[in-house]
Amino acid sequence: MKNIKNFCIIAHIDHGKSTLADRFLELTGTIEKRKMSTQILDTMELEQERGITIKLQPVRMEYKEHTLNLIDTPGHVDFTYEVSRSLAAVEGAILLVDATQGVQAQTIGNLYLALDQNLKIIPVLNKIDLPNADVEKVSAEIIHLIGCKKEDILSCSAKTGEGVEKILERVIEEVPSPPIEDHENPRALIFDSFYDDYRGVVASVRVMSGEFKKGDQIKFMKTKRTAEILDIGHHSPKLISDGILENGQIGYIVSGLKELGDVRVGDTVTLEKNQAEKPLDGYKEVKPMVFAGIFPQEGDDYNALRDAMDKLKLNDSALFYEPEHSQALGFGFRCGFLGMLHLEIFQERLRREFGLHIVATVPSVAYHVFQTNGKDIIVKSPQDLPEVQQIEHIEEPWMIMDIITPEEYIGNIMSLISDRKGIYMNTEYLSAGSNQRAMLHYEIPLASLITDFYDKLKTVTSGYGSLNYDFKNYQKTDVVKLDILIADESVEALSTLVWRDGAFKIGKKIINSLKDTLPRQQFVIKLQACIGGKVIAGERISAMRKDVTAGLYGGDVTRKRKVLEKQKKGKKKMMAMGKGKVNIPPEAYLAVLKR
Repeated sequence: MKNIKNFCIIAHIDHGKSTLADRFLELTGTIEKRKMSTQILDTMELEQERGITIKLQPVRMEYKEHTLNLIDTPGHVDFTYEVSRSLAAVEGAILLVDATQGVQAQTIGNLYLALDQNLKIIPVLNKIDLPNADVEKVSAEIIHLIGCKKEDILSCSAKTGEGVEKILERVIEEVPSPPIEDHENPRALIFDSFYDDYRGVVASVRVMSGEFKKGDQIKFMKTKRTAEILDIGHHSPKLISDGILENGQIGYIVSGLKELGDVRVGDTVTLEKNQAEKPLDGYKEVKPMVFAGIFPQEGDDYNALRDAMDKLKLNDSALFYEPEHSQALGFGFRCGFLGMLHLEIFQERLRREFGLHIVATVPSVAYHVFQTNGKDIIVKSPQDLPEVQQIEHIEEPWMIMDIITPEEYIGNIMSLISDRKGIYMNTEYLSAGSNQRAMLHYEIPLASLITDFYDKLKTVTSGYGSLNYDFKNYQKTDVVKLDILIADESVEALSTLVWRDGAFKIGKKIINSLKDTLPRQQFVIKLQACIGGKVIAGERISAMRKDVTAGLYGGDVTRKRKVLEKQKKGKKKMMAMGKGKVNIPPEAYLAVLKR
């Protein structure tokens, strides 16, 4: 037991977690040099393309007679749930900070998650080989943040490998070994899972007590399902069969179960013949923040979409979905996400991994609607909003937000957030002297964050600002339903819930983006944004013009007029018949989503 060390790497996005994990794998000989590639633990094509970690990834390494179980974690705020699950399976965490950028908002967010789990924190400075690395200044920020001594902070370059060996030695010295638990009650915590077409659901587990062997009959304590262990072993990072997992170890269990609901993240696995009395605590239920309707482009793909979402739910436990029906788009799902990047990655995974093309409705947040009859409901879709006369008042979610920025951008950030209804709380300074960096604390409505806030923040801070947020509470608001009419027909997928005082601005933006993306027809298309029966913004897409006089020659001008008049009557007739028959391409929906 004393030779097992379980730890993970936590950091802000792009601070070098996956690159450091690569060096660990090289140094410990877990992967041969000829088989190494950059960011080898980022197994998804999408992760490699974007250079970000989306999924946690466990791997076992052998080093100096110790078994080191590492979990590489994502850094973006939308994937915080992946980080919190990883932390529950380990005893220590490497807090990695980029020496050129310093402490960022998500560094602090992930650190607080680790401290909540009482983990041993090992602070490490990365990218010290870069010419603009400021070791002294960033070390001072870390000391200010966690109250350690300067000599406790390790320095490394994950790219060149400098200082990496010292980090592993520190892990062996300081990360506590797993506690010795009661062997009579074997229990393992499921912290991740994925679906294999041949073997069913494969669960990633941390054994908390006892041992599990191939052939054992096991029970999933929450779902009450029993199964036989068909295979058991560890990640290296591919699945390596061992036949046994003992107390304190991290690995995988193949049970052959094909029902996706039987194996849930956070569930406890125990032996059927020697059952544990009570399950492990598991994880807090994650609260989705952003809701969007997801519909198949082709109605026939509904069942395929449902199966794909079941499989993605296994691999992405922060995903929430329930069936929904739309008059315009047919059968689909109302899905909950942790943020806009989460939604974007989800859409891309459906397309790449399952070959499904979908239509996503305009994202919205969940509103609490208090009705005049005394009942209160949660509204996730504009279509669910009751009639105005039935509403007493509406409440929306507010977030606590931390922004870290160089002090010269504080004015830009304050003006940006005041435009978004944010409330200033206070400012903290992370370092002394010139070129100080400040942490601004705000309260802000979630609706202000879910569209383009992150992009705007990067613009006003020249890319130096970073952001972290967490749910605070629900507060009273004045929200109305904005309907979009195309050729006098309401398009459900484009309806959205907006603040009354910002309705005109948003309506105008949506109409303009539709005008730029909708293809022209043989007749004039009217575009309108409405609240109730009142049109607040409108545009027209002019008709395509066919030159019907091209074939005329000679004769009087009245011949030309006669043909043009005939064309005019035909267009009027076509416009009357064509109402509601404007096909809206997916690009038009995307343009509105990204407005």
